[in-house]
Amino acid sequence: MHNSIKRRGLMLVLSSPSGAGKSTIARMLLTHKEELDLALSISVTTRPRRASEIDGVHYHFIQTREFERLRDSDALIEWAEVHGNFYGTPREAAENALADGQDMLFDIDWQGALQLQEKMKGDVVSIFILPPSMADLKERLHRRAEDAEDVINMRLNNARNEIERWRSYDYVIVNEDLDRAYHQVQSIVTAERLRRDRCPGLFDFVSSLLDEKLD
Repeated sequence: MHNSIKRRGLMLVLSSPSGAGKSTIARMLLTHKEELDLALSISVTTRPRRASEIDGVHYHFIQTREFERLRDSDALIEWAEVHGNFYGTPREAAENALADGQDMLFDIDWQGALQLQEKMKGDVVSIFILPPSMADLKERLHRRAEDAEDVINMRLNNARNEIERWRSYDYVIVNEDLDRAYHQVQSIVTAERLRRDRCPGLFDFVSSLLDEKLD
């Protein structure tokens, strides 16, 4: 799209069962900023911080009471309880970014995705990442080595329920090869940015084309 044409930002939603690769693909999208220029929507969560995570970069880690205050004051555009912990997306930062034409990346579960689709349907582009098999998913969770065995078993049990939600997404990608899955997401973003209804500036641009005088 021509750089002078005003465009509203989109909300790129990535979801998957734990271990299927959404967070890895999200990191790749953000690392190659010059290709897509996505901004990460940083969620608030009551989940304990993992050793590999940085507060304010991966999540805003807060107490349950603070989360409830944000939720009850409608300061969260979506929220969900996952594996006994709360997650949510601050409303103000997301809405300001979209109005400025900034595309936002949301690494969230199906509950949050459903709320975004209901509240901001025209802005959401949703992608569900599937594992190639349940055996592969189990292996990835063990290889990650970030959770105890009982937590891994809980994630595997919940995965089947999460996978059942694939029908509510715009696009579905099987993450058998990480590079291929990443490039498929790239292609989706490129196409969605060109949608006519995301580019209100096209009205003025087309008018200027039609009014242009040729010598």
